[in-house]
Amino acid sequence: MTDPAYKPRTVICIGDIHGHITKLVNLWSNLQSKIDPESFNTATIIFLGDYCDRGPDTLKVIDFLVSLPRQYPNQKHVFLSGNHDFAFAGFVGVLPGEFEAKDTWEEYADNEEREGWYKGEGYEKMHLQARIWSGWLKAKFNAAKGLECKGSIYDAAPTFESYGVSHGSADLVKAVPEDHKKFLADMVWVHEEDDVCIETEEGLKHCKLVAVHAGLERGKYIQEQLEFLKARDTRVPKVTALSGRKDVWDIPKCSFLLGGVLCSFCGLNNMIVMI
Repeated sequence: MTDPAYKPRTVICIGDIHGHITKLVNLWSNLQSKIDPESFNTATIIFLGDYCDRGPDTLKVIDFLVSLPRQYPNQKHVFLSGNHDFAFAGFVGVLPGEFEAKDTWEEYADNEEREGWYKGEGYEKMHLQARIWSGWLKAKFNAAKGLECKGSIYDAAPTFESYGVSHGSADLVKAVPEDHKKFLADMVWVHEEDDVCIETEEGLKHCKLVAVHAGLERGKYIQEQLEFLKARDTRVPKVTALSGRKDVWDIPKCSFLLGGVLCSFCGLNNMIVMI
C-alpha cells in the first residue's frame, strides 16, 4: 500500500506543437499555474516531437525549447523526434548515423512525381523524407483535411518562411542557427522513464513509461522495436514509430501487461501529467 505521505514526481508529456509558439507559451504558463512551484521546477518534461511545419513560428518554437534547460536547470527535458522533425533534420544535414541516400528512395520511387520530391542543391545526399519534406506537392488542396497544402505533403512551407527563406530553398541550411541544428541532431526517437505514477481506481500505480512520437507496432517484439529506436538507424526510408498511421493505432497490449504506460501522440491542447 502506498504511503499517504508519498509524493510522486511530476512527469509531463507534451505533443505536437507544429510551429505554434503562442499555444506553446500559453500551455507552459498553464502548467506553471496548475502545478505547485517545487513540483514544476523539478518536473520531467517529455516533448513528443513535431515541433515544425503547419504553424508560422517554427524558429520561435525551437528557440523556446532550446532555452528551457538554461531557464529551468532543475527540470529534466527530453526532446523526441517526430516525422516532421526527422525530415527537417535531413534537409539541413544533421541526421544521425550513416546512410546511402539513394537506398532510401527506391521503395517509394513511384511517388516521386506526385509528391514533387526536392531536386535542388544537395538532393543527391538527402534522405527520402527530407526530399519529400522540401518538395512541391502537385495537389494544392488536401481533401482529407479540407485544407490548402503548404508546399509539400508535410506542409513545410511555414518552416522555411519562419527562417526567412522560400519553401524548397537550399538557403535554409545556412539560415538555421547552429543551436537549432544541434537540437535537431540530438533528438531521441524513444524515451523510457522508470517509476512513473498514475492514478487508478486501486490507488497509485508505479509504471514504466515509454514515450515515442507515433507509437509502437502490434505484432512486433517491443524490445526489438525499442533497440531499433535507440540506435536511430537512418538507413530505412521511413521510421514507422515516428510516422506510422494504421500501423501504430493498435498499441501493443503486452506493453500494459509488462506494467508499462505507452505514451505516443498527444495533441498540443492536451497533456498527460502524472503526479
